[in-house]
Amino acid sequence: MYNQATFIAMSTVKEIKWAITQLDPKDVQAVADWLQEYREELWDRQIEADAKAGRLDMLMEEAKQDYQAGRCKPLP
Repeated sequence: MYNQATFIAMSTVKEIKWAITQLDPKDVQAVADWLQEYREELWDRQIEADAKAGRLDMLMEEAKQDYQAGRCKPLP
């Protein structure tokens, strides 16, 4: 398995990028898939935090007003 020095050695983006170039293509795809899932999780957390903090309230109100005024189209 990996030792602690392995993780310390790859602490910069440049080092991580280099390490990825050393992987087999299937492992590169696995990293890409994981990174996409992680980015989506970060986005979900940000949206949730913004909603709890009230930063989306104005957008919600605007959307309600647009809906009530008939300015919305059904989704396909």
